Parts: sequence; C-alpha cells; structure tokens
Amino acid sequence: MHKRILSIAVFAPALFLLLNLGCTKLDTTTIGSDELPAVDNVHTFDTLINIITTQGIFNDTTLIERTQDHALGVINNDPLFGKTTANIYMQLKPTFYPYYLGNAKDTLNGFGAGLDSVVLCLKYKSFWGDSSVPLHLEVREVNDAKFRDSVYIAKTVNYQPNTYSTIIGSTDVDIRRLADTVHYSNRRDFSINQIRIKLSATYASQLYNRDSLPGQAFNKDTFFRVAYNGLAVFANGVGNALVYTNLADTSTKLEIHYRRRNLGKVDSVYSSFILNPSGIPSERNEPSNTTNKIIRNRAGYPISSPAPDELYLQTTPGSYVNLNIPGLSTLSNRIVHRAELIIQQIPNNSFLDEALSAPAYLYVDLKDTGTADNWKPLYFDLNPREFYDPDSKTGFGYLPREIDFLSFGGFRRAGTDVFGAPNKFYNINISRYIQHIITHRYYNYTMRLFAPYEIYYPQLGISTNIARPLLYGNNLAAGRIKIGGGSNVNYKMKLRIVYSVL
Repeated sequence: MHKRILSIAVFAPALFLLLNLGCTKLDTTTIGSDELPAVDNVHTFDTLINIITTQGIFNDTTLIERTQDHALGVINNDPLFGKTTANIYMQLKPTFYPYYLGNAKDTLNGFGAGLDSVVLCLKYKSFWGDSSVPLHLEVREVNDAKFRDSVYIAKTVNYQPNTYSTIIGSTDVDIRRLADTVHYSNRRDFSINQIRIKLSATYASQLYNRDSLPGQAFNKDTFFRVAYNGLAVFANGVGNALVYTNLADTSTKLEIHYRRRNLGKVDSVYSSFILNPSGIPSERNEPSNTTNKIIRNRAGYPISSPAPDELYLQTTPGSYVNLNIPGLSTLSNRIVHRAELIIQQIPNNSFLDEALSAPAYLYVDLKDTGTADNWKPLYFDLNPREFYDPDSKTGFGYLPREIDFLSFGGFRRAGTDVFGAPNKFYNINISRYIQHIITHRYYNYTMRLFAPYEIYYPQLGISTNIARPLLYGNNLAAGRIKIGGGSNVNYKMKLRIVYSVL
C-alpha cells in the first residue's frame, strides 16, 4: 500500500484536533447526529448487527517518496505490539559541478585555512512515542551501487541498502530539546528543529581534501556517486519513539564547516550538500535517492497471537482486521438513517496508551470478488458530495479526490469505557452502502479495517493511466491500538443501524 493530497494534509490535522477535544459516550451516535430522528421505538428504531472479526498482518509494500516525511527511531517498550525500528538512507550531494568549497580554487591557491567539522543535519518535523527516553542514532556510509544508481526505481519500506560497518558519527537525541535554538561557532548562524550529528574527523578530512583533487569526486555527479553512495542513519540501543524528518527540506543537509581567508582575515563559514529531489539535467546532476526501512518485530507479543475477543491495529506498515457481517444479507427493506461501525479501545497501560497513541484515522474498504487478494474502496460514503466508482478500471475515478472525514468519520475520539476509564473510539459511517445492500441487494462484501498511511489500489489502473495513491491522515508507523472484536463482552465491535420501517 502507498501517502497524501494537499487538501487532506492541511484539513485533516485541524479536523482531528477539533473533534478530539470532547469526551463522548461510546454508545451514542455522534457524527451527523443533528440530522437523525430520535429513536422512539415507534417510528424510528435502532439495532446492533453482529460482526465476525479476524486478525490479519500486512505484507506491506508501501512506497515512500523522496519528498515525504521519513520515520527514524526505535520502539523498545511496547508490551502489545513488540519492537519497531526505523532507519533512513539518503544521498546528500553538491548543488553544482564542478564543486568547490568557498570560492573556486581556494584550496588549490592556498586561500583555504582549514577544516573545522562535518555535521549531518536532519530537519525535525514531529515525533510519536515517549519523548522522555533519548534516541541513540548512528551514521554509516552506504556501500551499495544498486542504491546509488536506482533513483528511478520505487522502493518499499522493506528495502534496505548495504552499508559499511564503521560508524562515522553518533548522537543521543533528547526529543524534548529539538525545538531549542542551536548557535554555530561563528555566532552568525543558528538552527532550530534540527537533529545534528557530528561526523568523524577521518570522514570529514577525506571529504574536505577532495576539494583539491581535479577530476575526482567533486568534478561531476557520476564521480561523486561512485565515491559516496550515500549515508544511512540507524536507531540503535535505547529509545521508545519515532521522529519524523523531511529529507527534501533545505534544513536537511551535510554541513562542511571550514575556515577561509577573507581580505586578510580568517573567517568561519560552511558549505552544504543537500537532497536533490528532481535533478538538474543540464548539469547531469541525477536526483538523490532515499529509502525508509521499517522493521516490525512482533514475535512473542499479543499481536502475533491475539485472544479470540481481542484485535490489534498498527499503522502502516501494520495490521488489519477482516469484518464479516452476514446478518446484513437477510435484513428486510427499511429506511436507513444511520449505519456506523463502532470500534472501541481496550485500555491496557494508561501511560503507554497515551505515549504510543492510537492511530489518528482508521479506514475501511471492501474485498473485491473474483480476485486473489485485491480490495477496492467503499461505495458512496467516503465522500457523499462527490461521485466515484470503485468498480472503475480506467485508472481514475475509483476514489474521491479527498475523504470527507466529517461525514465518513474514522477519526480518533476520546471517550470512556463501560467501567468509566478513559479510552479511545472510532465511528465510521457506512450508511449509504448499507442502504444499497438492504434495498438494492448490493453484494455483502467482506470489509477490511486498518490504519493506512495511504490508500492505494494498483489493480484499478491501466498502463496509460496508472493508479495513484491517496495519502491518508496517519504518519508512517505512528499509531497502534488494541480493540474489541465482535465477540468481546465489554468492548464489542458492532454495526449500529438507526432506521425507520416502510
């Protein structure tokens, strides 16, 4: 599966904050309730339909584009879902060729005054997890010609280039301090929201000295990529959080700090290598390559062998739940005012349930008939104001341009469980789809519930118009929740239908 259109990226976080402020009882309809008639059991009724639920784990093939946020870090303490490790790989390169530090031929003409340091800088965007535990990060060089030369080949979260074993830089990151201002030694420059890792003197000296070697790595892009396949940042050791960095942001860079003579004085300056997202054909500067390796180790944890009445949802690359509702096929015709899936969290550890929080958004789709393992979008309810056809095989029109979360729901909400303890829950509106099953005898598909990073249906595209992913509201690998299944006594997943008889 695949990441987000601009309108959702802007709209979804604001919507989530607005709707997550209140505390709402779990047994009430809260989305669109102003449009529903009161349930009086004379003209309007409600009923609960049983759901048969089964746990599933994705063999995930999510693709992360160069311009999207990458996850970095480690979750070491999650008693329900196990360990997660997120590593990143990137090519930071000169912005022009032939490249030189300072002014052209400074080093050759004796105007260079010496190297200070080389620092890898990563633009910090956000985090998920426990920020009180420092993250230990290590930098190594990539040793993989396939990685350096495969910039036009899509790479999934399962792909991992080879690296040298030598660690060329490391740091312990206090996530709580990343918003602090860091002043450079020259006192003119500073950074904020940036992870800074000083690299070894050996690596720094090698890089700096290449400035004085004509015809070597700084001469053109093909030479540079052979000498420097890229850098890898690993999360090793302690930590219980993921941080998110944007590699295409200009604040992500390799800073080469050095001293140069300027009008008889020695001045401290720096030059930067950055991610080249698109390339400059006239200068034969290929786009930079990136990949984000996400490792899930679930063996021996509850998610790998859940109890019959418990289910586990983990944001991409994650898990899913199959939903079968056979009772829909035999319902008599009626007017459906509201049909919604109600999903409830089973509280576990109050601190970890907040730190390792539930996914911001859940999503449901349909098992396509006559195919091995293909799924398709839900009919009608993703955006009732926009026509779309899940059976379209033309490469477009099978999804709305955006999900209407106010109507569809699926966003995380704060509530209380049957014991009065705080927990999270979701309501997902499938009213129009259910109405068509009851009235027009639409096929009663198996449904799939999950927490996507993006939604993607490659089989609905054609060679001349391939299917495109639609970014959803979740960050990659951010979010996990233990929920009740269809047979759970206290946290039962259910389909509630508010209706009138004909």
